[in-house]
Amino acid sequence: MLTAAAVAFAVAVVSVICWFLVQGKLYNEVDSNLEGMVKDGRPPSALAVTNVLNNCSRTPPPRQDIGGGPQNLYYYQLVEADGTYCVAGTAPAVKVEAGDKQVARDSATSRGRYRNGTDAEGHPVRVLTTPMPVDGPVAVYPRVARMVSLSLTDTRNTLNELALLLLGVSGLGVVGAGAAGLGIARAGLKPVDELAEAVEHVARTEDLTVRIPAEGEDELARLSRSFNSMTAALGDSRERQAQLIADAGHELRTPLTSLRTNIELLARSEETGRAIPPDDRRALMSSVKAQMTELAALIGDLQELSRPDATRSGPQKVVALHDIARTALERARLRGPELVITADLQSWYVQAEPAALERAVVNVLDNAVKFSPAGGTVEVALRRGELTVRDHGPGIPSDDLPHVFERFWRSPSARSLPGSGLGLSIVARTVQQSGGEITLRPAPGGGTEARIRIPGVPTPPPSEAP
Repeated sequence: MLTAAAVAFAVAVVSVICWFLVQGKLYNEVDSNLEGMVKDGRPPSALAVTNVLNNCSRTPPPRQDIGGGPQNLYYYQLVEADGTYCVAGTAPAVKVEAGDKQVARDSATSRGRYRNGTDAEGHPVRVLTTPMPVDGPVAVYPRVARMVSLSLTDTRNTLNELALLLLGVSGLGVVGAGAAGLGIARAGLKPVDELAEAVEHVARTEDLTVRIPAEGEDELARLSRSFNSMTAALGDSRERQAQLIADAGHELRTPLTSLRTNIELLARSEETGRAIPPDDRRALMSSVKAQMTELAALIGDLQELSRPDATRSGPQKVVALHDIARTALERARLRGPELVITADLQSWYVQAEPAALERAVVNVLDNAVKFSPAGGTVEVALRRGELTVRDHGPGIPSDDLPHVFERFWRSPSARSLPGSGLGLSIVARTVQQSGGEITLRPAPGGGTEARIRIPGVPTPPPSEAP
């Protein structure tokens, strides 16, 4: 409809302009013919003009039936300043207007005028009124004007036919434009219909595998590709969520099964009255406590991973990475008293959430302590914004390195050790939120080396330093 309306407006404007241009052209041709009529012949004498006026009938001649109709009429008449006129020939008189009388009164100075008028029978005519040229002394110069006219019947008929033609062409143009606009709109909006159907299908069936064909580089193609990217991202998120639930269930099953078994043994001992030996009971209670601790740690890690990015941590602030590393080292020494842990820490300030960053550093050191042999050494260094933690344990096989930051992933050689497989995943996310990166690689001479790089920030004033 908008296309048809725009075309209709444009065609109407063009048609009106065309009609007025043709009208002006036709009128110019008629005016040229009138000018040629008044320039033919020599001017009559003043006496001759006076005699014609004195002897001319002051009333219009009776209607003459001439061949060809009014469109072939040629009009000629003289007009005096008082409005009286003298008609020459058999054509009807042309109605005299005030402007014609003014030309007669100012015959010595007037240059004439063009106008449209009608004859005595109401036929349209084009009139040229000019002063009557007279050959004679100025003293006897008569105050008279001549009116020469040509019928406008043919011109008006031509203009009416042109108007009908333009109207018909305009109508066809509007209808054609409307039909073309409808076809183009349907073809152009087909991707939108497909997108709407896809959205309705996804909302109805929750099927995120739907894809819309996207061809070209226009806005609709970009919209289709964006929708495909969104559904693909949602599908991946759903798969990761399902995998997380499955992995969490698998990880929870082992400690829950062991915990259930131990509790059942304790309950059976109470029911049967058969006491468990003190040493076995202490070992059983220690196992229950260890399993409860493992469950609590696993649930805490799951809660940490399940929170949205906006609520995973508190506000970031400028913190001293070297101080956080020292605090983590103290905890690591308590967990591995038989290990030698060395430290070379230079000052480095970063923008991060303190508690989350400390937990990340602690997790990295815990891994180093866990995989170090008894009496082994863990080397920690912080130089130029890079924190390295190197152990001398069995190391990580090269095939396992691409998976170490995946949730619940654990190397086959480490599945017998305590842990949920979420620690390095949390570390990687925390470091990335601080704008840094973490890498693991085999260390020269054996073991594993973890490298954490976080961009530094200006050193805070003493009053703000942690």
